[in-house]
Amino acid sequence: MKQIVQNYRTGELKVEELPPPALRPGQVLVRTSFSLISAGTERTVVETAQSSLIGKARSRPDLVRQVIDSFKREGLRSTYEKVKARLNQVKPLGYSASGIVTATGEGVSEFQAGDRVACAGAGYASHAEAISVPKNLVCKIPEGASLESACYTTVGAIALHSIRQAQARLGETVAVIGLGLVGQLVVQMLRAAGCRVVGIDIDPKACQLALKSGAELVTSDSSEARALCEKLSNGFGADSILITASTNSSEPVELAGEIARDRARVVVVGLIGMDVPRHIYYAKELDIRLSRSYGPGRYDPQYEEKGQDYPIGFVRWTENRNMQAFLRLVAEGKVDTDLLTTHRFDIDKAKEAYDLIVSRRERCCGVVLRYAESEREMVARVTHRAKSEKSDQISVAFIGAGNFARSVLLPAVKRAPKVRLAGVATATGLSARNTAEQFGFEYSTTDFEEILRDESARTIFIATRHDLHARLAADALRRGKSVFVEKPMAVTEEELREVIEAVRASDGVLMVGYNRRFAPMAVEIKKRMEDRRGAMTIVYRINAGQLSRDHWTKDSVEGGGRIIGEVCHFVDFAGFLADAMPVSVSAHAVPMSGEAGFDDDSCAVTMNFADGSIASIIYTASGDSAVAKERVEIFCDRQYALIDDFKSAEFVSGGKKTRLGGGSQDKGHAAEIRVFFEAVSEGEMPVKIESLAATSRACFAIVESVRRGGERIEISRD
Repeated sequence: MKQIVQNYRTGELKVEELPPPALRPGQVLVRTSFSLISAGTERTVVETAQSSLIGKARSRPDLVRQVIDSFKREGLRSTYEKVKARLNQVKPLGYSASGIVTATGEGVSEFQAGDRVACAGAGYASHAEAISVPKNLVCKIPEGASLESACYTTVGAIALHSIRQAQARLGETVAVIGLGLVGQLVVQMLRAAGCRVVGIDIDPKACQLALKSGAELVTSDSSEARALCEKLSNGFGADSILITASTNSSEPVELAGEIARDRARVVVVGLIGMDVPRHIYYAKELDIRLSRSYGPGRYDPQYEEKGQDYPIGFVRWTENRNMQAFLRLVAEGKVDTDLLTTHRFDIDKAKEAYDLIVSRRERCCGVVLRYAESEREMVARVTHRAKSEKSDQISVAFIGAGNFARSVLLPAVKRAPKVRLAGVATATGLSARNTAEQFGFEYSTTDFEEILRDESARTIFIATRHDLHARLAADALRRGKSVFVEKPMAVTEEELREVIEAVRASDGVLMVGYNRRFAPMAVEIKKRMEDRRGAMTIVYRINAGQLSRDHWTKDSVEGGGRIIGEVCHFVDFAGFLADAMPVSVSAHAVPMSGEAGFDDDSCAVTMNFADGSIASIIYTASGDSAVAKERVEIFCDRQYALIDDFKSAEFVSGGKKTRLGGGSQDKGHAAEIRVFFEAVSEGEMPVKIESLAATSRACFAIVESVRRGGERIEISRD
């Protein structure tokens, strides 16, 4: 399929041929008819990508701070790989489209093939011939509204939500500062609501268009704006002011205060300077509000991605209900999008559309992209380059290619000798294409079944979200392939049994991404203690940091929670050091408290091993990020070892201290990949399945112990 993409590093923008998106549960697959370029928002995105590295850094100081923190914590090489992976991404554009439903995912009953729909959401409703969109970001187009007019729906919902924030009422005087696309839609809907509108913009042509949209009075002179507002309001001033301008200046918010009546409402919609003049706002006791995109539900993954609606009795106007309301206004003729459409381009000419917007050589308001009416065949696979296969090569394919895969796994795989990169599958064609181009895969696809069917790809890396790990690993193993699956191996006991059975029936080998056991300093310390006679005492402290409450790893289905999804690393490492199987655990979690202001995922775990060793794992999410993430201490036979964040280590025996490491952080990723490929060549499991299974079962037991208030839980075995 054709899709508009932009290289974030170079700023190059073009129409690419990509695999169509995969249809996920809870989503709707749509053949696009029209999409809308939001001239203001997308111009900013495109210009940022076209700026220099310094310009990018200035626009995103938050990301610069993340890079600095990563450098301090992980060293130059790891940070470089992460930055390189992000800068080399090719990103989608667009967030407002319309088209025809071609298929629906599991759990979707509201739509069926053939429905005309409007779609919303950055990353979903992109400028592409086919889009897969979560059902709460899709709504049916009523009779009377055309497919072209419906592509305005997302921007229309943004405008409508801002009016709701302003609480504009019939007969009130409302000023709109900034008469771009959103501003014009605001004017039209305010007119439909029975308000008297004053339009203000520095561009006289925008003011003239606002008169056609329904404004009673317009001006491009800020000094005249107050007089116009007083004229319409019997001298009182505007009841509400909506700022839909885009500027770094704070002049719009200052002007809003000047033209407002006593106790009026000021709503900030556009990206503007926010130096609010206190004396004006205090003297009039003005109510200043921000309008967050297109309504309640925005930025809530449970609503947007999981399809969980808000009860109408508690939230009358969600973003989807705002979309529906906008479409009704269009169908009834109260909103005229044709009035606002200044340019139309076919998808093949999209680059010309963006050149027009960025150059500002002529005024544009609504810029619409058109897609071919006939449905052309779209294949899930795109071939990039052919390679000659050698008999001693290991043919590798990836399912999933998120940030970790691109910044850690793939660079390590790429550096390994005698490796052939066959195919990569991700949920979106753009992500698959990005990864294939960056690392040299022969083909990219959005159909992971194609990877599993590929007879030439005998080694599969699985780097998806956690809920797919066990299913995909078991399937690949049953086909005789070798599998590297990122942690955790499984999120339920049933999934774990499925993988174990597949391993025992397969000619392939399995590796789980427990990299710390392969870290050079960890291997060295274990070697120094290999002749021990007594049990070990292990103290492992992890300053894990906070995750947002809606982070996917906390989802019980998709991520399994932080214990199963991340503490498994530290459980496995303790077992590696002790070289024994865990037999029981007890665990306590920090009680949830709203006073903390964040979810504290901290827990304390005590593990007992078959040889008598014990491990205390303190996993905390409430520490300061300036403190190193990991610190491991091992006591045994009057010896002591310390690993400090896998940057340095020391070993003490007989009163003599030996320092190890001291360079950059090395958590064992490169060594892990090397060991895996050696195991694939030799046909032997690099880590026994019994050990891998014990790690998963220990994590399940930790979760159960937490539920039971710290009760000791025996770890089951086959």
